[in-house]
Amino acid sequence: MQVAFKQVDVFTSSAFKGNPLAVIMDAQGLSDAQLAAIARWTNLSETTFVLPPQDEAADYRVRIFTVEGELPFAGHPTLGTAHALLEAGWPLKTPGKIVQECGVGLVEVKISHDGALAFAAPAATLTPFSDALMSSALNSEAFDLSQAPTIVDMGIRWLLIPLSSAQAVLDVVPSVADLHRLQQHADVNGTMIFGALPAGENEQYEVRALLVENGSLTEDPVTGSANACLARYFAAQGQTRDYRARQGSVIQREGRIQVSFSDAAIWIGGQTVTVIDGTIAV
Repeated sequence: MQVAFKQVDVFTSSAFKGNPLAVIMDAQGLSDAQLAAIARWTNLSETTFVLPPQDEAADYRVRIFTVEGELPFAGHPTLGTAHALLEAGWPLKTPGKIVQECGVGLVEVKISHDGALAFAAPAATLTPFSDALMSSALNSEAFDLSQAPTIVDMGIRWLLIPLSSAQAVLDVVPSVADLHRLQQHADVNGTMIFGALPAGENEQYEVRALLVENGSLTEDPVTGSANACLARYFAAQGQTRDYRARQGSVIQREGRIQVSFSDAAIWIGGQTVTVIDGTIAV
């Protein structure tokens, strides 16, 4: 059986930048074992599988898989899937708005006039966190002491650690062993570090998303869920000015994220570009 397949780069308008995503455009009839096998084969951080919605308010349902298992929600897969379906002419119930059904429920995606897409950040719980391992895990003492490290949980859990500057973020060379221990202590999926860029730059923050999986360090190129968690973190402090963030600079992926506070929601957005458009045999 041939199934439509796209591979897209999210949070960028340039191919081979941003964060790649594989989208299986019609996963009806595929077993959980097949979904997992396809995700392992693509070997990307996430692969999504499009299905008919179970909630009548949704335009489609999506299941999100990593090479290790299924996620209830993730940010760049949300935008990448929406881009792939729009490009394929997917019919929408409400023009200009997409409603995705996934493990955390319904997630709205907004379509901008320039083609950028943005998802509404899910609700989150915030828990202040402190651990002496943070210094050794990051090999850094350049913490921003005016802001508290915090665990933000929106179905996927991120430990957010504020650093004193964007350069401090770029300079971090993590200790894999201590970062793994820190993630275990915090019971999180990964650690996001962030710091402010100098005034006058096109972006306001430099961010990095670090994970230890199977004993190896992974730096995620651009992370929608972590940026959504960061926006929720800022909102909890009363910081609701729109801003732009950079991610992936260290690994030359140069993602750009637009965060907007409007319509009683927080929107996490950016551009997406299709790199592969074809079919796979399943």
